[in-house]
Amino acid sequence: MGFEKSVVFACGQEEYAVPVEQVVSIEKLERITPIPHLPNYLLGFTRMRGELIPVIDFQRILYHQSSQGEQVRIIILNTDVVNYGLVVTDAREILDFDPSVLKQVGLVNYAKTAYFTAVANLEERMITCVDPKILVNSLEGIREIIEYLHKMLGDEENVKA
Repeated sequence: MGFEKSVVFACGQEEYAVPVEQVVSIEKLERITPIPHLPNYLLGFTRMRGELIPVIDFQRILYHQSSQGEQVRIIILNTDVVNYGLVVTDAREILDFDPSVLKQVGLVNYAKTAYFTAVANLEERMITCVDPKILVNSLEGIREIIEYLHKMLGDEENVKA
């Protein structure tokens, strides 16, 4: 097992990481189309390279507060369920985690945080590793939203035809 190459980002006061191979891009927060009656973790949709992507606010999931500030970024993540944007307080850097620093999280059985897969214990910092697919699957209502998205996209395709 080699290094775990990860994109490190901040949310609130904490630091988190996602696997670099699932990161499509990191963008500034702009042009989000809000849609009424969505769960509050879902800010709306944005278009990336012609694809409609749900935008999820990580701070709302964790702390029930909105991500704000100059450094706010959207990390576009690729999972086999859906591609989505994760809004974070600040995208920091790419780090290689030596497997020796990764500790499995004891809370894995706690359903609400099943997406925390490990904690990287570095000298000065603790970084929680997040599994983007488990995260998106853990969100209430996400299935319906994805179906809705596909339906909307399907309708768009049909209009073009």
